[in-house]
Amino acid sequence: MAPKDKYTVILPTYNERRNLPIIIWLLNRTFTENKLDYEIIIVDDASPDGTIEIAQQLQKLYNPKHILLRPRPGKLGLGTAYVHGLKSATGNFVIIMDADFSHHPKFLPSMIATQKRTGCDIVTGTRYAGDGGVYGWDLKRKLVSRGANLVADTVLRPGVSDLTGSFRLYKKSVLETVMAKTESKGYTFQMELMTRAVGMGYRVEECPISFVDRVYGESKLGGEEIVEYLKGVLSLWVKV
Repeated sequence: MAPKDKYTVILPTYNERRNLPIIIWLLNRTFTENKLDYEIIIVDDASPDGTIEIAQQLQKLYNPKHILLRPRPGKLGLGTAYVHGLKSATGNFVIIMDADFSHHPKFLPSMIATQKRTGCDIVTGTRYAGDGGVYGWDLKRKLVSRGANLVADTVLRPGVSDLTGSFRLYKKSVLETVMAKTESKGYTFQMELMTRAVGMGYRVEECPISFVDRVYGESKLGGEEIVEYLKGVLSLWVKV
């Protein structure tokens, strides 16, 4: 009898005090209703709003077996947050997603079903294929996102419709291998992960999702991150 699959969710947080209780409740409900074994690793970067105190309360409520806390002393970058969380992952599959509701857990059963049906190494949520979409963004932000994906697709040709997306399901062994080759630390981390994975021959499937702008808090994407992204695309074009 094959061992039961276990799903590790890595949630990087920074000032997500109001969002965290709801996203944890939704994740717990999704995994419980679908009879899936899971753990959630919260990687908080010393949020000044007290996110870690809320996480500690949630750990008591949902059981330390399901909620693991791996705080860090400061804001050290999104990519390194995933690397930090992965060190404690015990699942054979790893899910990376945002904690602000832009990635709704209701899409996880479809992503998991896609992996089981195809046997692929990675399932990536896409806003730009099938019935996927974006809600709550103004026209400027939609154009920036579309433009970023167009630039990356033209330069890197990864064969993925939503290269800047960050709602993904990985086989743990695949994520560990690709992460070891990845150099980016910030917002280009997701793009580099996918580009390198495709270049290394791993199989990727897409699952349409609806992306909704954050409910509480402010977006952490600014002008510096956009410049970093463009530099990252060019760097990957040279290296991969």
